Amino acid sequence: MSLDVPVALLERAEAGQVDDAEFVDCVRQSLPYAWTVVSAAAERLADAPGAEFGEHGTPPPSEAERGELLRALASDAIRGGLERHFGIKLAFQNCHRVAAFALSAVGGDTYQEFISPVAQLRNQSPELRDC
Repeated sequence: MSLDVPVALLERAEAGQVDDAEFVDCVRQSLPYAWTVVSAAAERLADAPGAEFGEHGTPPPSEAERGELLRALASDAIRGGLERHFGIKLAFQNCHRVAAFALSAVGGDTYQEFISPVAQLRNQSPELRDC
């Protein structure tokens, strides 16, 4: 299961009455490691004026944390909620390398390079592979 949804929130969801803030808070509470990784990437972007992206590339400490990160970034709803909350576009490589791109950088050369098959293959070298 990806999220630990409180009964009251599930009832509101079944009635179609959940706002984005409630959803994102559920993600934050359910996937704390993934939240920390995305927050760190977003902070690195915010702390570097003019940068196109900030990233987090430290491998997760355990398979449980890796699973959280994969669940968060594999779900369109969760990933989209995180992107809206932080005002970023997420990009992901190699089971742990997460980048938070400025929305203005999406479609640009740096973004296109990061999401390219070539970049993914380069990130699979034995010294970088951790998944």
